[in-house]
This record gives sequence, C-alpha cells and structure tokens, in this order.
Amino acid sequence: MLNLEELLAACKPGGPSAWSSVTELSAAAGSHASITPAKYVQGNSQCFAFETRYIDKKPNEVVIIDGIASSTNRGEKAISNSILDGDPLISRIPRIALSYGDETLTDIDLPHRFADGHIRAGSYEGKPVTQADWFREIRNSKPRNYRALLNTAPIAILCGGWDSVRPEDQVRIRRSITGETIGVLADQSRPGSEQQGARSGARVDPVGASVQLDAAAFKKIIDNQADKLSEKKVKDTQDKLKKAKKGETFSGSAVGVGALPPTLDPLGGVSCSRVIRSWVLSFTALRQISFGGTPEENVAGRALIAALGFALIARAEQELYYRSNCDLVEVAAPVVKLDLRYGEKKELPPLSIEAADALLKEALDHAEALGVADWHGQIREVVGNPDIYAGAAEPSEKDE
Repeated sequence: MLNLEELLAACKPGGPSAWSSVTELSAAAGSHASITPAKYVQGNSQCFAFETRYIDKKPNEVVIIDGIASSTNRGEKAISNSILDGDPLISRIPRIALSYGDETLTDIDLPHRFADGHIRAGSYEGKPVTQADWFREIRNSKPRNYRALLNTAPIAILCGGWDSVRPEDQVRIRRSITGETIGVLADQSRPGSEQQGARSGARVDPVGASVQLDAAAFKKIIDNQADKLSEKKVKDTQDKLKKAKKGETFSGSAVGVGALPPTLDPLGGVSCSRVIRSWVLSFTALRQISFGGTPEENVAGRALIAALGFALIARAEQELYYRSNCDLVEVAAPVVKLDLRYGEKKELPPLSIEAADALLKEALDHAEALGVADWHGQIREVVGNPDIYAGAAEPSEKDE
C-alpha cells in the first residue's frame, strides 16, 4: 500500500500516471462451467457484449462480464454499505440525502450523483433545491476550484459527474477510477455470438401440472389480489371474463399456479478460459483538478480523493458478487502496480480495507489540517418530489 508521502507525490505534477490492480478469476464450479455475462439492450432485444482485446501479446475474443459503469456502481454500493453499517471513518464522507417518505438515498447511490434528476427535482428547507446556496455553489464549480463539491458530495470527483441538463457552465468531471471484468472466450475460432449457450427455464407445480378454473373461481382469485396486481393484469382479466362463454374455463397460469413447460433463453451463458478483473486509479485525471488553494492544498485535496478511491476499490474487491449464474473465485492474489513513468513500475501488495482506510484517515487529517477538507459526516437533506415517487410507485404495465 502507498504511504501518505508517496500518495502526495503521486498527486503532484509529473508524478505516476496510474495505479492498477489485476486479478485472475474463474468460474466457481470449475473451468467446465459457463457463466452469465452482463446483458445489454440492442434495439428491441437483449445481447451480450463481445469485443477483441489484446491479451498475452495476441488478439482475443472476450465478453464483458461487468462493465466500467457497473463496476464503479458496485464500489459505490460498498461505500454506502459501510456507511449503513456505521463505519466511523467512511461515515465522515459528506453527502446529499434524498428522502421519499421512509426511503432515503444519497448521491452515492443515485446514478448521476449530485446532478441526479431526483435531487434536482427535490426541495431543501421548503424551497426548490436548485435555489439553495450550497447547491448553486457545487453546480458553479470549476476544475480550478472543486472545494464546494469536495465538502458536499465528493464521490462525484472520484467516480465522475455531469450536470448535463444545465444550459451552460455544466460541471463535467471524468471518473478517476475505472474497473471492469472480462471473460476470455474458450473457443477463439468462432465469433462470440456463436458461443452463447441457451438455458432452459420451467415451473413445476406439485399440486397439478394443469390447473383450470371456472369463471367464478377465477374472478374471485383476481378480486382478492387486485390491489397487489398491475392495473393491466386486472383489466385484461376483466375483459376476458366479460367475453367468456358459458362453461369456459381459465388457465391457472394467469395467477401463478400450474406448471410451465421448459423454454430456452438464448442468452444463457458463455464458457471462458480466463476471467480477468481490473481496476485503475488515474493520478493523471486527479491532477487536472484543483480546490482553489495553494499548490500544497490542491495536492492534499487530490490525495484525499485518491485515498477514497483506494477505500472504494478495496471494498469492491472483497465481494465477487455479480449476478445469478455468475459465481466467481480468485485464482490468485491481485497483481498491484504503481506506474513510475518511463516504463518503470513498482509492485505493491494487494489492497486491504484496513490499509486503505488507514491511508484515507491520514489523507483526511492532512487535508483538514490545511483547511481544504471538512468531512464530519455532514448531510444535506433533500425532500424528494412526491409526484415523481407516485409515478414510480405505479404498478408495472407488465403482467406479474
């Protein structure tokens, strides 16, 4: 792990370009097992994302198991979990809290962070949040002075932020950390789309493979659950009952009883010869931002954000959680390197939460001593727009 002196040196002009951590993974069940990569939408259908990457000095066909944005979100989720668990250090991070009744989210949870639409549509102390002085200050931030953002919602300085709806003077910060997980396809002789394994799904009902209900019984079951079903489901059922002929029966599958025959999902999984997870923290990106102070103060602010990045990555690397049928294990310890410029690199031990937090504590104490940072867990409490919440709470138009 870097010490504070090395971290501060990395945040000065001409310092190291980047820190990286690369881990070899594999399917938990073994090399014979397929895993389910991330699914993406293309047109009206879903697909896996295949790319060509240069690995071991030759091009390889790979599949994206976890993309850059998703990896960052997993790290942010880990930070949020530490706050919920009452971690005394991580809980000092300033944040914006958005409440919809009993539900509370922070800028660390929301996809667009401080500039998220839920926050912008909310209110602060009874007035639109866009009129609050502190919110105006962070929206008026410039690369030469992100101090207001540092002490209100600093996760955006690390993970990226874009106040895209503003007509001018938009705050736009590129992420300083990049993470992803890829799988090297087992068969390099065929395109990835030809290597997708289909997966079957079915429902077995021990009561009866087929359940047929008369109109009265069917209507009673629907009426008893009406407040828990989608409006579309209820309407479709009522229309069917109105058109029903005397003696007609209805399949219980509409209310979730009876068996369903096996069907094949073409996006089941893929077989990978290798799985590689990587993280990069860019000191080059951090050196493009300042906090409106002296050179020493600006370096201290960058070092604080970098240390927050290490705390995030350390937590993200602790849990190999992706999705159903994507259980992975480490093949070896992460290979961690610090760029020393001109082709030279320094090998470092794998990150641990304890070491990362110790560095974060040192960086925070240093930044606060210089007056750059003020992190005491302050929270700007924004009340969410009830109309948005009501709209989101509407029943799904899809059948349950």
